Amino acid sequence: MSGDLDLSAGALVVGGGLAATWTALAAAQAGGDVVLVDKGYCGTSGVTATAGVTHWFIEPEDHERAVAERHAHAGGLADPEQALRVLRTTWERLPTLDRYYPFPVRDGQPDRTNNVRGPEYLRAMRGLVHRAGVRILDHHPALELLLRPDGSVGGAAGVRRQAGGNWRVRAGAVVLATGGTAFRSHLLGSRGNTGDGHLMAAEAGAQLSGMEFSNYYTLAPAYSTMARSMTYLFGTYTDAGGHEIALPPGPDRNRVLGAAMLRGPVFTTLDRAPDWVRRTMPVVQPNFLLPFTRRGIDPYTQPFEVTLLGEGTIRGVGGLVTGPDYATGVPGLFAAGDVASRVPVVGAISGGGSPNSAWAVSSGTWAGRSAVRYARGAAAAPLRPAGRAGIRPSGRRGAVDTTAVVDVVREELNAYDKNMFRDETGLRASLSTLDSLWTDVEAGLTGTGRDAVTARETASLVAMGRWVKTAALRRRETLGMHWRTDDPVWQEAAA
Repeated sequence: MSGDLDLSAGALVVGGGLAATWTALAAAQAGGDVVLVDKGYCGTSGVTATAGVTHWFIEPEDHERAVAERHAHAGGLADPEQALRVLRTTWERLPTLDRYYPFPVRDGQPDRTNNVRGPEYLRAMRGLVHRAGVRILDHHPALELLLRPDGSVGGAAGVRRQAGGNWRVRAGAVVLATGGTAFRSHLLGSRGNTGDGHLMAAEAGAQLSGMEFSNYYTLAPAYSTMARSMTYLFGTYTDAGGHEIALPPGPDRNRVLGAAMLRGPVFTTLDRAPDWVRRTMPVVQPNFLLPFTRRGIDPYTQPFEVTLLGEGTIRGVGGLVTGPDYATGVPGLFAAGDVASRVPVVGAISGGGSPNSAWAVSSGTWAGRSAVRYARGAAAAPLRPAGRAGIRPSGRRGAVDTTAVVDVVREELNAYDKNMFRDETGLRASLSTLDSLWTDVEAGLTGTGRDAVTARETASLVAMGRWVKTAALRRRETLGMHWRTDDPVWQEAAA
């Protein structure tokens, strides 16, 4: 039966993936009355649900060494104290999952660092959140934040995708854990990660940082979305002529492969994978081998074409600026996981893999606790909706082809020659294209029901693209994953 839903809560968590569930769990354990709303089904949402997960889980005596090793490549932007805090909190929190998730055992002890299967991990987290008393609203995408007269955040509103109608939750505090944005690159598990949380927060007055560090790419078979596997580190890569491509160690591998793919198809054979990797992959990430099995390919002995899928701000690091308590600077609004900037933790290099998983655990823990503390002092007040683009157009509602708009965003934010390799001319051209789209979207795009979700996702993708290109223009030097081909330092290194 369709109908509107109106609820009250101490803390509202928006999202349903790894960071959202750790946030909701921490908030409930802190004594909060918690509601979690998810665009999809909590426990299957986001990129973790499709992955083999690793954690930055390190013995305390090695914390400072681990931070120093990471930050040697961070471009001088990371804060060691923030990174140490992530390690300490992850060391404290992750073992609390031992009773609920069967971590593999190594030398008689649970191995919480590697070999964690995303689907089972999130299923365990959903169960913990449910048992903690959190009210979970699946298929309830959030469209906008609700503001009190003083500008503080007092809830959120959206649509009921399956039940029909709208929902509104009045809350003492809101935590956004809506994930990063892959700009519809077809990266497995990322379709719903469209920047909704970023746009909602920006409309309320939150700031973003590190958006230029958004051009991380990951390898996948050219005919599949199955990406994010360490096995590609053990490949032999050749061009269409059969010539082996010499790859440097580290993140520059993708730059070399991207340049080669601009010239023609690239192939790999995973012939250098050691036996332990071949044994482990079917256990940790069984989906990895499915695309090959269906085509009758043995990836360890036979070549196959590969592509690079953009991960945007998922394995990039840009996002909302947060303080030590994971507050966004807008009273009543907190952020956890990939929606928040990870620059203080990893700097200008990717946090993909173990640092991002540890960040989800730690930022979720602290954001949940902070939201509950804030909510206890929040006074009830009238609320007004903050959403604009895609909800309340500034001009007369017009016909906006959302499919065409998203296709343009995909091109500008994923094409290697526009996003992996950047220069001022190309960035300005992309920004001009996206600005034109934004004018149309902001002035005329809206919708109701499920169409409202599509409209809001479209507006969010365009907004995120504009922020990425603007930040990339302003940082004129090559730093970390941000490559400016018009920077003499990059040109010298590339030569």
